Amino acid sequence: MIKLILIAACAFFTVVLVMPLVKRTALRWGFVDEPGPRKLHLRPLPRLGGVAVYLGCMAALAVFDLFYLSQLVSILLGATFVSFLGIWDDYRVLGPVAKLSGQVCAAVILLLSGVQVTFLPHPVLNVAVTIFWVVSITNALNLLDNMDGLSAGTATVACAFFLLLAVMNKQFLVGSLAAALLGACVGFLLYNFNPAGIFMGDSGSLFIGFVLAAIGIKLRFPDNVAVVTWMIPVVVLGVPIFDTTLVVVSRLRRGLNPIVSPGKDHLSHRLLQLGCTQREAVLVLYLLCGALGVLSVVLMHATRTEGFVIGALLALAGLWALWRLEKVPVS
Repeated sequence: MIKLILIAACAFFTVVLVMPLVKRTALRWGFVDEPGPRKLHLRPLPRLGGVAVYLGCMAALAVFDLFYLSQLVSILLGATFVSFLGIWDDYRVLGPVAKLSGQVCAAVILLLSGVQVTFLPHPVLNVAVTIFWVVSITNALNLLDNMDGLSAGTATVACAFFLLLAVMNKQFLVGSLAAALLGACVGFLLYNFNPAGIFMGDSGSLFIGFVLAAIGIKLRFPDNVAVVTWMIPVVVLGVPIFDTTLVVVSRLRRGLNPIVSPGKDHLSHRLLQLGCTQREAVLVLYLLCGALGVLSVVLMHATRTEGFVIGALLALAGLWALWRLEKVPVS
């Protein structure tokens, strides 16, 4: 447990120390997010903060987790690939096909090293679900990065519960990865919480999403059955999953392309329409993510019947929220 604390602390202090250099580099090289009608910030801000998150994670794992580093290679290689893909997208916007193809390639890296979903009865289904999960969660964190501190804070809460679950199940490889990302995200939040001084950009959101997806795959729950435990990572990451579902459904309903049609139609934006300030909207979603994290711990000990009941109630709550939020005006 002490090692996990040291990993998180190392990642945190690395991010804090390198962030001023990253900000200067972003401004010098033109990685700047300009204000616009579909954006909430009012002044140009650097958007290369994800590089600091990446460096923080890598430094912490290299210093304190050399024993497991070889086992982490495929995850870190895939995460590095999507992070550099994000840097390129931040500098010169990539088309959706190029971004999606790159994310699929990163998911294949995991597959080739044996990091994949295993609870389904047929290998082809396991491969398909693995690619779908990795690409979906990677993009979900990218889409969630639409308000100061939202994506990084949500990832922080999710990492905290992934770390707790890993420790409870004595999975120290997963715990190290979760601890590193947790520390890096907390360090980044010092600069990104409203009012933000820097954005993470695609280099950070894609990296964080990919690592969270990999952690969800690597987590194992030997004391329970797969028909229950497969829901645990889905529940922990319920906020970004719901936000992506809401955006896709809403844009399709309005006849828009959900991939190339940006807008203020995310869960956070709808909370603003319901009367929340930016900070209040972000904090509400932190609390929701925390509540889902607690529920994931309950699921870890649930029987089949209890698991199915919890899953059904969550699905019904999600459908109701989808219906209710679709009535909120968006732009």
